[in-house]
Amino acid sequence: MKNNNYGLIMAGGVGSRFWPMSTPQNPKQFLDVLGIGKSLLRLTFERLQKTVPTEQIYILTNTSYRELVLEQLPELKTEQVLCEPMRKNTAPCIAFAASKIYNSNPEATLIITPSDHLIVNETRFNEIIGTAIYVANEKKHLVTLGIAPTRPDTGYGYIEFDKNANVEKGQATDVIQFREKPNLETAKSFVSAGNFYWNAGIFVWRADVILHALETFQPALYQLFASDLSKYETGEEESFIYNAFDRCEDISIDFAVMEHAKNVSVVLSDFDWSDLGTWGSLTEHLKKDENTNSIIGNNVFAFNSENCLVNVPKNKLVLLDGLKDYIVVESENMLMVLKSSNEQELKNYLKVIETERPDFFKK
Repeated sequence: MKNNNYGLIMAGGVGSRFWPMSTPQNPKQFLDVLGIGKSLLRLTFERLQKTVPTEQIYILTNTSYRELVLEQLPELKTEQVLCEPMRKNTAPCIAFAASKIYNSNPEATLIITPSDHLIVNETRFNEIIGTAIYVANEKKHLVTLGIAPTRPDTGYGYIEFDKNANVEKGQATDVIQFREKPNLETAKSFVSAGNFYWNAGIFVWRADVILHALETFQPALYQLFASDLSKYETGEEESFIYNAFDRCEDISIDFAVMEHAKNVSVVLSDFDWSDLGTWGSLTEHLKKDENTNSIIGNNVFAFNSENCLVNVPKNKLVLLDGLKDYIVVESENMLMVLKSSNEQELKNYLKVIETERPDFFKK
């Protein structure tokens, strides 16, 4: 029996919040930020292999990262790396991939996942994905995975569902609405209500269903990518896609489709998830010493220091004394010593540094 599951791994982001390890030339998804010998992209790929045949896993990335992807995932053929010629957010990428895959298999079900998330319980993840695949095919729904919020976070979008639905973890229920990143007071009200989950940005849907949704809600985008499927798998595909990206709107799939569609379900997920959005979020998943320091590096000596995150090259000898609540990261002749409470200022700091020393930020 033919396996109609296809994996789409989104791997085109820059990941500036993980500077100095993450740079435009070598962003977060290609890094071993956990110190385990595997990049986040590699972990995502291996996780999808449990549900999707290797030859049906596609990487959606920027043209400049094609060789990095093939280097880290040698199992893939070149044609499984779908390159966007310019960054235009997630909706155009998905329109591109859905059109291309639908052209070769009209029965395809797409599992779309970011490349830089950490999922600890992979067995549970694959059970949840199985439920999402079933709902996507039986109900012809656009399915998203929701994560129970652990705090009133203003950095995530939220998914509202019926609080009287009597739904348990691992089950699916209809979505009432998507709510974009809220202010703190609104986030607090969402968490206390109990029927708002974080939007994990992991989606499952049939290719024909998402293409129909794009045709309904984003006809211009649909026209650019799906109007002439005969261009795919031919010598004309590259120029066709370049033209489509050049002319399309820069828009996320959430804004383009998910906030408008009515046939949307959410699977309430409990597989220990983190989007690894910041260095601070990484500390929850690293081993800690007796002083709650998280250290990646073979020769780090921390004296009178506590609650620090240290990530340095394995052969680097490092002595720390008297640091409390700091992030210390060294990579490629760049060193960051940042107070943990100021991590939200990192992007602003980098703008200043880039102005003064653009040679360290070559695109």
